[in-house]
Amino acid sequence: MMIPSAEDLSNIIDAVASWQREGLPVQVHPGDLGWYQRFGSQALASGLRVWTRYGEIAAVGFLDETELIRMAISPDHAADETLAEAVVTDIETTLSDLLPPGTGIVESRFGPALQHTLNEAAWTPDEPWTVLHRALSDSVPPTSLRFETVEADDIADRVSVESAAFPGASLTAERWQLMAAGHAYQQARCLVGYSTDGAAVGATTVWSAGHGRPGIIEPLGVHGDHRGLGYGTEMAIGGASALRSMGASSVNVATPSSNTAAVATYRAAGMDSLGEVRDFRRP
Repeated sequence: MMIPSAEDLSNIIDAVASWQREGLPVQVHPGDLGWYQRFGSQALASGLRVWTRYGEIAAVGFLDETELIRMAISPDHAADETLAEAVVTDIETTLSDLLPPGTGIVESRFGPALQHTLNEAAWTPDEPWTVLHRALSDSVPPTSLRFETVEADDIADRVSVESAAFPGASLTAERWQLMAAGHAYQQARCLVGYSTDGAAVGATTVWSAGHGRPGIIEPLGVHGDHRGLGYGTEMAIGGASALRSMGASSVNVATPSSNTAAVATYRAAGMDSLGEVRDFRRP
């Protein structure tokens, strides 16, 4: 296991991007790493762990929250039992020191060897998440909103909508600049949706992994003063349209199944449920 430096981020993000493929379960995406980079390159590097096989990156662990380790596995090593055992050993020893006592969750949505090894180590299922997907081979319908792409010299509405949509939101003007300077943001776009009266009612960031690969929406929020009017659905449609124009093959999101409003919003935006997935909780 390797703790990367900030100089390693481009290679790690490119590797994770190359693992995004149609027909495979949704796992950690370059956009997940790019969104975290709002805290800076060094913070992102400190939250990553990398496992290699034969000199190549084979797995990446992302400490996204205080008790959560999110995994991305190379499709070429999905059945690699040696790699899986090394990952679980490192999580249960070295990485366990970073987790609060009595806690620990591993998001492992792809890689049968790692999932089997976690099961054998008595890790138990956590709360269910719903994964939703929309293919982008066909055009996306228009919405009533006017969408503007956020540029570095005009980010006030992006930040203000984020703050109004999410209590305790961590996005600031300075952090947006840090995010936008990151390698992952080279294939991303921030959008603000404006209603017909000119109000900034929603905002989202969409992340491509490259032409012909699945993209994600992370995050999406509607201003608290404008909820209940269908703007969340329209923001999701606008995000899908932006990803299609960037060459993404599909758009994916995952949301806690308990958040029935979010699931309904994405389904109303034309996304199909791929079913529920569960993380692994430390015994």
